[in-house]
Amino acid sequence: MKAEILSIGTEILLGEITDTNAAYLAGQLPLLGIDLYRVTQVGDNQTRIVEALHQAWDRSDLIIATGGLGPTEDDLTREAIAEMLHQEMAVDPALEDWLKGVFHRLGREMPARNLKQATLIPSARAIPNPTGTAPGWWVRQGSKMILAMPGPPGEMKQMWEKEIKPELQKLSSAIICSQTLKIWGLGESKVDEMISPLLSSTNPTIGVYAKLTGIEVRVTAKASSRKEAEKMIVPLEKKIRSILGDHIWGTGDEILEKMVGDLLRRRGLTLATMESCTGGLLANLITDVPGSSDYFKGGLVAYSNEAKVAFGVDRQLIIRYGAVSSNVAEAMAVAAKTRLGASIGIGTTGVAGPDELEGKPVGTVYIGITDGEITRSIHVAFPQHRPRIKRYAAMGALFALRRLLLEKTHN
Repeated sequence: MKAEILSIGTEILLGEITDTNAAYLAGQLPLLGIDLYRVTQVGDNQTRIVEALHQAWDRSDLIIATGGLGPTEDDLTREAIAEMLHQEMAVDPALEDWLKGVFHRLGREMPARNLKQATLIPSARAIPNPTGTAPGWWVRQGSKMILAMPGPPGEMKQMWEKEIKPELQKLSSAIICSQTLKIWGLGESKVDEMISPLLSSTNPTIGVYAKLTGIEVRVTAKASSRKEAEKMIVPLEKKIRSILGDHIWGTGDEILEKMVGDLLRRRGLTLATMESCTGGLLANLITDVPGSSDYFKGGLVAYSNEAKVAFGVDRQLIIRYGAVSSNVAEAMAVAAKTRLGASIGIGTTGVAGPDELEGKPVGTVYIGITDGEITRSIHVAFPQHRPRIKRYAAMGALFALRRLLLEKTHN
């Protein structure tokens, strides 16, 4: 089944909102074995919406439209679909009663303009909206379908999950399954180069993507059942793992900060941090995990040299080696561990930009870590983009922690 997404709303074209609906649906369709061919954005203009619908109708089996189902004059999705199919809109009595009931429960009288939300065309049926006043439209004509859903993401997702996805699943003759392998310590081009002999595979296919959490390799298989698709993925995943080895730290929806938190909890260990270049982002990632108070003692943000010294870093180390150095990163880790009484300490120091520091280029980062027995640091160079440097540095610290914890487990 060929599908297109039509995102309707002038606010999207003006950049006032991000089209998260299309991104969400693009991730959902492959799970149903539906091939997404295009995503089109169009403003609140009936002529242009009709034109976009005509084009999509001619080349696709399924059109999924989001937005334009509100009660105002510029909500024109229903009118555009009716015009494109040469059908008349009419108020559906059952929908009208439902809509009036929604307003009654809110203690309000329904405005006359909301009546347009109770209309249908002969080839459409209403899709219930449990969280809003705009029912969707499920239009069928021959082998083609149009699904019109509200623009607010919360309403759209509820409608998709509860009303649409189960029915589309029944209509699909194929299932697409994916397995995502998460990688740290290698760049996108390096990963692509290392697994290049496998990239010619057509089913399953392999995709390499750069994310803020590192590089992801996605293996995707298409089959008549989920079990068969999952079985097809296994041999290719094993080959990728044999090539990339320990650089793979997780799969699917796994989150690195939760993984290291679970390791700390299982071993009865605690953690403390001292951050310079990451400015508290590492502590924020750690504490975003529910239950992190079980193992996280606290974090110190030591952005200036004076703060580093005040928290326990030897001033002579900074004078001799520079604040951005492996020596200071290790000293920060030791100071965090000591000052906060933790089992493990981590220190981050680097050059987040926009200018060089101590003759070191933007993107230079040192991460120190200690458990009292082992004290070491890693030196990494990240792309020269301030928000990414901070994020990558925090992720690098978590990865260094994971490696140390796994070593302690194996020992």
